[in-house]
Amino acid sequence: MTSEKRQVSTRKEEVRFSRQQFSVDYIKKRANSSTFSRKPKDFTNIVVCNIIRNIMNITCRMRWLIDGVPRPMSKKSTVRIGTHDRHFHCSEVLACALLKLLPQYKDASIVRSEDKSILDTCDIVVGVGGEYNPSRRRYDHNTREFQEWMNIVIREPEHHRKVKLTSAGLIYYQFGREILKNVLSDVTEDIIINKMFAFIYAKLIREIDFMDEHKCKLESYTDLSARVCRLNPLWDSQDEKKDKQFEKAMALVRKEFLDIVKDARNIRLPSMDIVRHAVENRFKVDPSGEIIMLSKVITYEDYLFKLEKDLNVSPSIKYVIWKTGNIYCIGCVQEYYVYRMLFPKAWGGLSHDTLVKACGIEGALHVHPDCYVGGHETEGGAVAMARKALEIRKTVQGVAE
Repeated sequence: MTSEKRQVSTRKEEVRFSRQQFSVDYIKKRANSSTFSRKPKDFTNIVVCNIIRNIMNITCRMRWLIDGVPRPMSKKSTVRIGTHDRHFHCSEVLACALLKLLPQYKDASIVRSEDKSILDTCDIVVGVGGEYNPSRRRYDHNTREFQEWMNIVIREPEHHRKVKLTSAGLIYYQFGREILKNVLSDVTEDIIINKMFAFIYAKLIREIDFMDEHKCKLESYTDLSARVCRLNPLWDSQDEKKDKQFEKAMALVRKEFLDIVKDARNIRLPSMDIVRHAVENRFKVDPSGEIIMLSKVITYEDYLFKLEKDLNVSPSIKYVIWKTGNIYCIGCVQEYYVYRMLFPKAWGGLSHDTLVKACGIEGALHVHPDCYVGGHETEGGAVAMARKALEIRKTVQGVAE
């Protein structure tokens, strides 16, 4: 090869190398090539340039640490989520799983360590590190200064009970609405996202936070926290085994979270609207306001009690009517394992003609022996049964709210 051709070839290699931005993979590839084997001087230049680049990266990292400036998410390297490497619990596992539901952390690797120098390389850290600083994406709740509860965000009566945020609640507190918007791309109304945010916290996140904060006060062998804890490997397991078990735990809680999101979106929120409509129209069903009519068969208790508080419903609802198949069912409202008002004892266990004779309402089908549910052929007949039961019970008990 002539001198001019060699110079042109060398220049091409330098341009190509510049475009590769000194990548380590490129160095390894070219180190074995014929060009560099003939020109060791070029390879030396590459190594020197990479050393300079590494020094610059370390310098920048030191500036982030000293100045307190939040480290930007790396665009060139893998995004890293840091957490501790001890016996894992549901809280930090769920926190990591929630983060990976966000686009910016979707492909992030999980770094489990308590070494500060290693955690400093992470884009976000949860449950370890001794620092709570959202501006730096550092979320360790295990500090003396940390005092955060969800009731400062969700200002509703049921959230006044203080359950301190742990890793799961803290990440949900910071990113929960963003996660829900990303998972439910078809939901654009903030009011729906806010309702789901509150519901999922009340039904899942609060329990996980409580279990993490009070491990010795409430023990269970079947709840989500217990199932996650059972995935911990034996104490003498290899690190690779520990990482695989952590990944299994993340898959478990991820599915649990997404199932609850799906349930909230497709069942719980629509159910809330159905119960609200029934409560708001209760006086159209009966002048007492103590009987409501549901348009669909749903689980109503949780929503009913909340709506009664929100709407200052008085007197309270005693009977709920819904249609299942060709039968109109009348259920007695149960609160804290106690029924507010049952059917008359004289109706208990009776069916058809005997029940019609006892209650005086044609079309009456059946009343359970324990008097907490009954049925009628028609909507009007079901309302009549509930109304008569209400009158009899109030007379017998001497109750008039």
